[in-house]
This record gives sequence, C-alpha cells and structure tokens, in this order.
Amino acid sequence: MEARFEKEDAASAASEDVVVEQSLAEKEAAYEKFVWDNLKRNYIGNYLHGMLGMTGFRLINAPTFLPAYLHMISGSNTIVGLGLALQQVGSVISPIFGATQIEHRTKVMPAAVWMGGLARVQIVGMALAGWFMAGQPLIVAMMVLMFLFGLFMGTQRVVFGLLMAKVIPLSRRGRLQAWRNATGGLIAAVLAWAAGKYLIQGNVFGNGYATTFALAAFLTSMGLWALQILLREPEPPNLPAQARFRDRVKDFPRLIMSDPGYAWFLVVQMVATASRIATPFYIIYVSSSMSLDGKTLGLLSLAFLGADTLSNLVWGYLGDKTGFRLVLVFSLAAWIAATALLMVNHHPWAIFLAFFGLGAAQSGYMMAAQTMILEFGSRAEMPMRIAISSTAEGIMASLGPLVGGFVADHFGYNIVFGASIGFLVVGLAILLTVVKEPRTARMA
Repeated sequence: MEARFEKEDAASAASEDVVVEQSLAEKEAAYEKFVWDNLKRNYIGNYLHGMLGMTGFRLINAPTFLPAYLHMISGSNTIVGLGLALQQVGSVISPIFGATQIEHRTKVMPAAVWMGGLARVQIVGMALAGWFMAGQPLIVAMMVLMFLFGLFMGTQRVVFGLLMAKVIPLSRRGRLQAWRNATGGLIAAVLAWAAGKYLIQGNVFGNGYATTFALAAFLTSMGLWALQILLREPEPPNLPAQARFRDRVKDFPRLIMSDPGYAWFLVVQMVATASRIATPFYIIYVSSSMSLDGKTLGLLSLAFLGADTLSNLVWGYLGDKTGFRLVLVFSLAAWIAATALLMVNHHPWAIFLAFFGLGAAQSGYMMAAQTMILEFGSRAEMPMRIAISSTAEGIMASLGPLVGGFVADHFGYNIVFGASIGFLVVGLAILLTVVKEPRTARMA
C-alpha cells in the first residue's frame, strides 16, 4: 500500500513538473511573440536613440574636443590624464549598482530615463562651467563634472544594453547598430567639423567649446526622448530575486568562471581598455608637428567620426553574418596599425589617415564588445555580466589616462603609444588563441 502511494506521489510530482515546464515554455513563447510583434517600433526607437543620443556623446568622448579643452585651460598633460581618469573612475562601481537596481525589474525603461538623464545633466554642466567660470575654479568644476558624467554613464551602459537585448533579436542587433552608428557618426562628423571651424574658431557665445558641449547635450536629450516615447518593453518570464549590492559582488567569481569563454573575453576587454592610455594624447601629440587651430581640430574630428560612419556598416553586417569575434579581431589589428602610423609619419595626410583608422578601430571595438557581452551565458545573468565588463573596463580606463599623463610629461609620447600597442597585441593574441565565438554555442 505504501509503495503504491509513493508511486502516486512521484507521478503527481512529475505531472506538476511538466505543468511548470509547459507554463515556462508558454511564457517564453509569449515573450518572443511580443518582441517580434513590436520589433518595428522598438527598432525605430533604438535607431533614433543611437543616431541622436550617441551623436552627442561622440562629440564629448572623441579624443579631440575635451582633451584639447582641458589642455587649453590647464596647460598640463597630467590634468588632461586626471580628467579622463576621473571620468572612468566614476564608471567603476556604478555599473554594479545599476545592475542590482534593474535585474529584478520587469520594466527597466523608467530607470533608463533617470540614469540617462543624469548623464546628460553633466554635459549641460560642462557648458555652463565654460561660459561662467575661469581659471582654477573652471578646472576643478570640469574634474567634478567628468567624474559624475562617468558615474552615470556606467549605469546607463548596463540599462541600455539590457534594453537592447530585451527588444532586439540576436540576428538584428548588428545591422541596427550599423545603421544607427553610421548615420549618427555622419551627423557627428559633420557637426565636429562645423564645431571646430565655426563654433570654436569663432568663439561663439564667448566660448566655442562650451557651445559645442551644449549642442551635444541637446542631441543626446532628443535621442533619449525618442526612445522613451517609442519603446515597448516585454516582461521577462523569469527574473532573479532582488539582491543586495554586497551579495552580487561576492557572486562575481562564480559568474565569471562558470563560462571560460566569457572569462577570457573579459581579459581581452581589460587589456584593450588599458591601451587607451594613449587616447587623450593623440590630439596633443599632433600639436607638436602641426598647428592645432579650430579648423585642424574640426578636420581631425571629421576623420575620426567619419570613420565611425563608414566602418559601422561593415562592422554591423559582418557581425550579423559571422558573429562579432571577427569584428573584434579586425578592430584590434586596425587600432595597432593606426597608432603605429601616428608615431612614425607626421605628414598631415598620414595624421588624417591615422585618426580615420583610430575612429574605425575604436567604433568596431565598441560594437563588438557591447554585443558579445549579450551573447554569453543566460538572460537572467545578463545585467550583472554587463556590469562586470563595464567595471573591469572602468578600472583599466581610469588608470590608463592618469598613468599616461605622467609618462607623457616625464618620458615622452612615444613611450605612451608604444605601451598602447603592446596592450593591443596581447589582447589580439588572447582573442585569436582562446576566445571562441559565443554566437555559435547560443545558436546551437
């Protein structure tokens, strides 16, 4: 009799498991249907956000305007490095905080509006500081604003990365990024040329750099507004419970080591980010061999951002077709070649070509790195995986410019650029030997 009851209990439990599995399968199917039913609207929203929103951020993050402005108001390579380092320090811890705030939420767009909006406020602050401050107070204000800008950009990266993963299918992400980055890059390239020639050269409104920052803030705000209006966000069928910040940090080793492919990819991200030790000093190095007036600054910004426009179409479609590991390989190789060209040839055409190569390489790296993160592991762990990568990059990126500024002041730019190439070579070697294409396993 007892044996019969045990069999009935086992059968009942098995039946319940089947019901649960069916329920989860139905929820997954409903989730996928929602994604495809709303794809056109969400595609347009992400496109406009990337085209307008990221256009403004390109003007701020390009290795031309902000480093040149910091050098102009301070006259010090160390201050330039310190400013860029503080920007990255802000993004070290904030991605983890951002992930703990959204990984348990069914809807993350409200958090995206707050975090994205606060990042844009800091650009407005840079413009106001440029217009109404001078001397040492201006330098201090810029340092504070760059730190806060990095702080909120770190949380924003996690939120918007998760949003894209939720609403854009894997097979469409490359072409979306290709077209939004290409059109956004084109707008940014034209605006960069115009800003250099007309706003900065003409010192519009008393400070051309401040006016350029205000223009960047306006464009990024329009992009965020478009995404907020158009996005339709699905509710995931299963979500992790809300966890404390400290507990999620303790979980990092398990999350990293559970996927060896992601662990090695993280190493590649860290050494590639360390190569940015040279990024703030590209434009300052150029000033030693040619006049760095507003027109030249605009032309080199056009080269850097124009390469973003043209190369993104190649990177996006190549990534959709083959996976983004190959994009990352080509990007690191181009980065090495462009840095070497900048070191050995000081003719104007070579400098222009080097900045074009740097723009293409760094845009390819950003697209590949941000997309590959979404393809490792499970969906439930995605926010924290993005946070880990952002934190690792933030640590390396915060040390790089600070060390680079000190080395540039005491040993020269060639040592800084040589170290950058060395880091890139190490990253490329690891990528070629141990990191496999994550999309292959996910498709299987």
